[in-house]
This record gives sequence, structure tokens and C-alpha cells, in this order.
Amino acid sequence: MELYFREFGAGKPVIILHGLFGFSDNWQTIAKSLASQYLVITPDLRNHGRSPHMPSHTYTELAEDIRIFMESHWIHSAVLIGHSMGGKVAMQVALSYPEMVDKLIVVDMAPGRAADNHTGIFEALLETDLSAMQTRGDIENFLIARIPDEGTRQFLLKNITRNDDGKFAWKMNLPVLWRHFPDILDAVAGEPFDKPALFVRGDRSDYIKGADTALIKRLFPQAEIAAIENAGHWVHADKPNELIAVLTEFIDRN
Repeated sequence: MELYFREFGAGKPVIILHGLFGFSDNWQTIAKSLASQYLVITPDLRNHGRSPHMPSHTYTELAEDIRIFMESHWIHSAVLIGHSMGGKVAMQVALSYPEMVDKLIVVDMAPGRAADNHTGIFEALLETDLSAMQTRGDIENFLIARIPDEGTRQFLLKNITRNDDGKFAWKMNLPVLWRHFPDILDAVAGEPFDKPALFVRGDRSDYIKGADTALIKRLFPQAEIAAIENAGHWVHADKPNELIAVLTEFIDRN
């Protein structure tokens, strides 16, 4: 399986992993900014974007996908950045293949089992009969009552494409993601990753709580935790400049 990816810049490899329902485009602004100093690669994870649709979706498999991707592109080690679900993928890569990770950066995700913040979104998307929709406006009108937050709705609508017969379709593998949603919520596990690690949280988000610190430190003994002011869960969208500054300082640090 070959993951679709975008590549920017040159230098030390930095791989950015998107979250649930996302794809490589979501991090393009951050990637292009970091590309002035680094080789930045943004793959679509399995069952997302333009990467293959697979029958399963577990962190063990997602981490193995990244290992294979890195080896096939002659990347012996890299800085891994992951957001939300992608943060757990990055954590699992670090725990399973520590020799391939120079530094780990996790954006707004803890290593333990996550709270369910997405069942309502899944239900709304699964109720949407794309084959019956004539315009993107029709799709948005259907979703307005089910997903009232405009930012979330616009983010999800980026997953709309057209198939070969011109009908609307999801880019993501929605049935498999729903079937494996318990696995997406699951904790990561492995031997401690004893290299530099940074956990960045939005101070208006509750994805990383004070109670998570003990598990973070147990699995990632060198972990630092930083907060970005006035940022929610989508730190990279809410405060891109502040996040870029934090990422660059940590990556450059000896």
C-alpha cells in the first residue's frame, strides 16, 4: 500500500500526520512555513484523502503504514508531528519504532483512551445520501441541522468529491472509520519512548487534561507540555503562527 503524500522544502525530514476526517491539505499552511528550513511531508493516512481504502483501521496498522512509507522513501528517521488521531499514530510509531523517530510532537491529543466527541458527526455523515444530492449546497443544507457548528461542517465538506459517474462521494472510507471508531478512541501502548517529545495543547481544548500528565510522562519520559493561548482543538487553524514558533523552537533545539 502506497500512501498519497505532499512534499515541501528540503532538509531534515519532518512528517505531519492529520487527524480524523482530515487529509494532507489541512496542514498545508504549516507545512509550507516549515519548508523554509525542513523537508516537510504530509501523507494522507489510510482510509483518508487519496490514500487507499483498507478494511481495517487500528493504530498498530497505521504505525506500520508510516514505517513502510518511511522505508520506501529512504527516510531512516524523522521528526514526527501528529494532530488528534494523527497524534496517536505518531505516538504509536515512536513507541513501536523508536529508532525511526528523532523527536515527537503531538498536537492536542493524549495517549490514553479518548472521549467520544464524534459519534454525532458520524451519524450525520452516515445519514447523508450523497447519491441523491445535486449540489454541494444541498449537502450543506442537509447537514446544517445535524452539525450546527459552521467550522466543523466546512471542514467535513472538504471530504466531498465526485466519482467516475459524476455523483458525489466521500473521499474518506466512512463505513470502515465508523466500524473502527472504538479503535480510533483506543489508547496507544508500548515501551517508553525516551527521546525528546512535546505535547502541544490548545488552552480552550480538553483533549489533554491534567490527569493525562502521568501517562504522558510514563510513556514519554522526556515529554514537555505546552499550551497555545486562545486555541481550541484545531490549534493549527486557530493559531498557526504561534504553533509554528513552538514547533520550530523545539525541532531546532539540540
